[in-house]
Amino acid sequence: MEETQKSAVGKTEEVEIDGRKDSSVAASGDSTAKARSDEPQPSAPITVADAKCETNSEKESERSPQAVSEASVAVGGETVTSSETETATATGTETATESVTEATAKPKKRKRFVGLKKKGERRARESGGGKGVKALGTEVSRSAKTGKKVFRGKAAMAHAVPRHILEHQPLVEALRESLPGNYNFEVQKTIHRVELADSQMVALQFPEGLLMYSAVIADLLRRFVYRIDREDESEEERVKRLRKKVEVIILGDVTYGACCVDDFTARALGATFLVHYGHSCLVPISVTRDIQCLYVFVDIKIDIRHFIETVRLNFKPESRLVMVGTIQFTASLQVAVAELKEFTNITVPQARPLSRGELLGCTSPKLQSDGDAPIDAVVYMADGRFHLESIMIHNPHVPAYKYDPYGKTFTIEEYAVQEMLEVRHSAIMRAKSATRIGLIMGTLGRQGSPNVVKHLETILTDGGREYVLVLLSEIFPAKLEMFPDVDAWVQVACPRLSIDWGDAFEAPLLNPYEAEVAFGAAEWRSVYPMDFYAKNGGKWTVYYDHDAKQSTAAADAQAAAVQQ
Repeated sequence: MEETQKSAVGKTEEVEIDGRKDSSVAASGDSTAKARSDEPQPSAPITVADAKCETNSEKESERSPQAVSEASVAVGGETVTSSETETATATGTETATESVTEATAKPKKRKRFVGLKKKGERRARESGGGKGVKALGTEVSRSAKTGKKVFRGKAAMAHAVPRHILEHQPLVEALRESLPGNYNFEVQKTIHRVELADSQMVALQFPEGLLMYSAVIADLLRRFVYRIDREDESEEERVKRLRKKVEVIILGDVTYGACCVDDFTARALGATFLVHYGHSCLVPISVTRDIQCLYVFVDIKIDIRHFIETVRLNFKPESRLVMVGTIQFTASLQVAVAELKEFTNITVPQARPLSRGELLGCTSPKLQSDGDAPIDAVVYMADGRFHLESIMIHNPHVPAYKYDPYGKTFTIEEYAVQEMLEVRHSAIMRAKSATRIGLIMGTLGRQGSPNVVKHLETILTDGGREYVLVLLSEIFPAKLEMFPDVDAWVQVACPRLSIDWGDAFEAPLLNPYEAEVAFGAAEWRSVYPMDFYAKNGGKWTVYYDHDAKQSTAAADAQAAAVQQ
């Protein structure tokens, strides 16, 4: 059933290079596309301008992940290795974003901590000190990149991983021996944050693709948390620390995304600290109450040089390109963008609160053309299609390409948007005549949004429709068929469930946007919105503030009445 549905709406096409078929537009050596069970098989080839990547040998494509991470990258006119650019690729989106800014326009830099130096001098004088004493609660150092002074406040100082953890040789050796070198699980940072929180029960949550590393990471935390000596600690502090012991539990339930962060279960099991791997901070840590939460993106280092040369060989410098990816590759993606200086029309879009260049299966940016000049292509870096399909649905007229950093393949991707729109519009029409509605709130982590459920309840009540609220962690046809009295379903869990699998259910299964259209609260759009977690999304989205909008509307109505 899965393969049939996917082949109906999306496909990956082979391209023809120098008279031979290949799934890669520009690939290295014998690298070929690997068949994946979750992706459709290629169809008829499409001819693309002849191009081969001459800079990578067959040996390069066969290197181990550790060897790949050492691939040379030219940055700022100097050739350095990936290990030397680790800071740029592994420190997160903020650092990479700065690189992108430097590669394009250079806006006037804003001063941060204005008056901090004078404030520190004033405090020093008041306390009897002299000029040049730094402000209380700050640390002054020099940036390795610019050489300028950097002021760090108390919060930044507290979260910085101390040297005694970073340089603890038994831990360094254990990480090198037990985990892949090009995957950044931030174990040292996790140890520091657990100790900082004084937690003795830690829960770990992984997506399916990273679950294989869960036991290793759990063992590392048990072995090293509270067990690394500090040079400046007293004997009393050392004894007190060694009395502590951390227990680690692994949450093994399926995790589809950051929306599935399961602080409820972790807290119920007695955990006081939760580490969620492989996704961005979609659910703010301020929301996960009574338990501290750390998001580890698991940045993956790749052969950036191969990606850069692939782009250069397949697009002209004047091409208007949009570059996106999953959270694991956004830092590497933006480092690559910074080096592609001859491409002056590259955009790395952002759909807040997501990171710059990040896509979700249900949330992606709406791309805007620059005047009359259309966007030539979306270039996506990741190994799957699920997230890519989001931006393809949201921008159906923009060609899409996928770069697989594992197989080193570059493919043209297609999605049958019109067929999808017809299927979903048909389901909406069927639901319009329903008299009994089943309203599902997803309970897989924080997948279900109480605010969206409340909004839909108001729509159903105002429309005089009878409904029943059902809580489900997993939604599948056999389960819903146990409710024969329900004429149509509305699920507040994953919008893509309705888009990808809605036709497999006996009764119509709508997502919040489709429900608003069916029950008269919104108009059908010719371009399907993919904005479920976007800050500027529609009324059916998670972050839409209905109370604020109603207050604004009431104030506008009152002002209009006064004017009349």
